[in-house]
Amino acid sequence: MSRRPLPRMGAALALALLLTLAAPPALRGQQQAGPEPEPLSVEPSPTAPERVGVEKVSSDRAIDRRLTGILESTGWFEQVEVEVREGVVFLDGLTRSAERRDWAGALAGKTEDVVAVVNRVRVAERSPWDLTPAAAELQRLGRLTVQKLPAVGIGLLILIITGILAKLVAAGARRVLESRMKPLLRDVTARALSIPILILGVYLVLQVAGLTRLATTVLGGTGLFGLVAGIAFRDILENFLASILISMRNPFKLGDLVEVAGHLGVVQRVTSRGTVLMDPDGNHVQIPNATIYKSIIRNFTANPNRRESFEVGIGYENDSAAAQAVALEVLNGHPAVLKDPEALVLVDRLGAATVNLRVYFWYDGSAYNGPKVKSSLIRLVKRAFEGRGISMPDEAREIVFPDGVPVRMLEAAEPPAKKPRPEEAAVETGAVTTAAEGHLANEEGPLREQARRARMPEEGASLLEEKNPR
Repeated sequence: MSRRPLPRMGAALALALLLTLAAPPALRGQQQAGPEPEPLSVEPSPTAPERVGVEKVSSDRAIDRRLTGILESTGWFEQVEVEVREGVVFLDGLTRSAERRDWAGALAGKTEDVVAVVNRVRVAERSPWDLTPAAAELQRLGRLTVQKLPAVGIGLLILIITGILAKLVAAGARRVLESRMKPLLRDVTARALSIPILILGVYLVLQVAGLTRLATTVLGGTGLFGLVAGIAFRDILENFLASILISMRNPFKLGDLVEVAGHLGVVQRVTSRGTVLMDPDGNHVQIPNATIYKSIIRNFTANPNRRESFEVGIGYENDSAAAQAVALEVLNGHPAVLKDPEALVLVDRLGAATVNLRVYFWYDGSAYNGPKVKSSLIRLVKRAFEGRGISMPDEAREIVFPDGVPVRMLEAAEPPAKKPRPEEAAVETGAVTTAAEGHLANEEGPLREQARRARMPEEGASLLEEKNPR
């Protein structure tokens, strides 16, 4: 048999046939079927499944039936209608939130053989009278409350235990410091020891309740709270700290006669806010402790010896030294004037018509009243000067004629002598004291008695101890 060579075109066809038979089956399928179209991508919901399977040979009717069954089974949608044409899904219906509508679109996009999704699901407008969200929130809070009841019970138990422990610590501190500190300082120290225990109890309660961040904030924010409280209640804290310093320094005691910030009175009570005085008019005066601590305090009771002075003028024709001796004799003979320190009679200044003498004397303030003693001494010095012929001219009306004034005497009958009345005779007797001067008695005793009987305007225990009775 003779062989003839194949034509050139036949050789090319044979080579192509051989290459086709040698190619893998997958590659041959791709060459025949062509590239498969990709479905449109839809943003998946976080809760949507990765893939929804249907029958192996998918059809529009199978996709419709599968999606309709899923959407109706959720109960989230009303009037559900699913239509599938050539792999394109059309969703219609009604739902109550945009999240559910997006979930339905993502679910359809994840279904096998779906090319695209047209999501026409509408979100129903909620009526303003719809109380369903509120009821759902109340149910949620109720369930949460029931779940938290054991933690709340344990927290209350911890709070009660810490409160009792704080009271025991404060009572023990007061008992230990009773004889070592003043009342106010003792109370402050006891409270300072009990406050950390209460803060620790609150921290533990918040930890048990699951509020860890809030517990850390409370524990770390006590310093900030103290700063804010210090700014907001600056005056109150200032008075409180001043009361502590007053109770420690003891510038006065209960019953002392003091003068503070222009107010004179007997100390009745010192509280954590202010000091109560009763003035000589019988009125209660409340002064803030901050003012007390920063002001000048004159204590008339701490040293019973007090000094008073008065001025008397004599004529230029009189002997100043003799007048000083007469006044000093009156002072030394007065029962209320102390011998030590000694009394003084000094020439103070030269006036227009008089030589002015300044008289200084000391007296016992716990027994005598200064203005009364002064009144008695002025009266007795005046009587002594008149008895010794020492003139006391008036600077406003005295006129001095250096060359004298000629006088012509007229004869006239002398007027009958005037008899002094009984009350005038009593004044001119030269007694040390008179009824008008009140027997020189000190008024602190009656003032303290009035303070004892009066209603106390400031509540609370006094921070100072009452001074020992004389």
